[in-house]
Amino acid sequence: MKIIYAVLTAALLAACHSASTDAPKDAPKAAYAPNAPHQPSVAELTALGRAMFADTSLSASGKVACASCHSPDHAFSPPNNLAVQLAGSDGRTEGTRAAPSLRYIQNVPAFSEHYHDDDGDDSLDAGPTGGHDWDGRAQSAHEQALGPLLSAREMGNKDEAAVLARLSGGSLAGRFKQVFGADIFARPRAAIQGALMALEVFQESPTEFYPYTSKYDAYLRKQTTLTAQEERGLKLFNDETKGNCASCHISRISPGGVFPQFTDYGLINIGVPRNRKLAVNADPAYYDLGLCGPDRTDLKDHQEYCGRFKTPSLRNVALRKVFFHNGSFTSLQQVIRFYVTRDTTPQKWYQGGRKFDDQPAGLDANVNMEAPFGGKPGDKPALNERDIADMVVFLKTLTDGYAVKN
Repeated sequence: MKIIYAVLTAALLAACHSASTDAPKDAPKAAYAPNAPHQPSVAELTALGRAMFADTSLSASGKVACASCHSPDHAFSPPNNLAVQLAGSDGRTEGTRAAPSLRYIQNVPAFSEHYHDDDGDDSLDAGPTGGHDWDGRAQSAHEQALGPLLSAREMGNKDEAAVLARLSGGSLAGRFKQVFGADIFARPRAAIQGALMALEVFQESPTEFYPYTSKYDAYLRKQTTLTAQEERGLKLFNDETKGNCASCHISRISPGGVFPQFTDYGLINIGVPRNRKLAVNADPAYYDLGLCGPDRTDLKDHQEYCGRFKTPSLRNVALRKVFFHNGSFTSLQQVIRFYVTRDTTPQKWYQGGRKFDDQPAGLDANVNMEAPFGGKPGDKPALNERDIADMVVFLKTLTDGYAVKN
């Protein structure tokens, strides 16, 4: 992993150096890199990115930092039980989507409508896959880092110039100049590139963002064993006729030896119920349809994609207090019960007499029906209460920080 980190960072630095002279976009990058006023090290970028991540002065309200919604003490997930976080220019504006964890996203591929995995059978079209954010609209962590800085519902900056004004007038200005050169703020394009680069390199830090220190990792390394209940939960998780979770949340080591991320990076519509507590949902005509909008606009005419959201990693999922893109569920038990009774007891989950109530009528064919979904009202669920308890216990083995006993 350290080798991959170093290679990636070298590539990022090359891109940053080429931008640092404000060279024409079509100019050869190599011709400009030697003239970069300063070539920061990985350590410098990581430290600067870490400081920026925690800096509330970069927000319009002066109250919100990246770490406010992505707490390092909670696996870079929210530190509270709010369905969506409060931010914006006043620090009190409600968001529209739950804040995801930022751990274990280092291998997310760029978004593709027709993704072919290079592990195993690459002839299979996995469909829409990859990208960052719940709808995959950001093609890289570098691009994604800019989104929250400019979002009216997050850090609330009007534009990139506003971001740089806060950075140049804040406590990190001196360190920023040390890393990128004394004249960095006189070169706005290079400065914003540098800011995003620092945030991205920090988020590629293995120790903090993909440590692989869960009990399940120790189990895969044969350093520990699972309890009988954890073993039962893992078996149900992998069973294609029971939980079938591993079909999207891959649990095995890849053919190339990479430990599982517990996601296939795909985008899928599972018919999550509408969260009627969200302010945005007070408008009955408003629907968050993920891949086809409203936040993502390039695929708005692809009705077949409506309702699809990223499959998140399940690593550290037991630390979360809300689940799914709209924060509509509040426990792992509730999530699993939804999966196995969505179709057998739909009245438990949907209001207004209409199934799949968080998307317009006519899109039911978009909703996934693979196991454990499926069946009809009154059918026996794929999992019973003991099964659900076993799966929850297994999912807790995915939490980082497990101490291996010697």
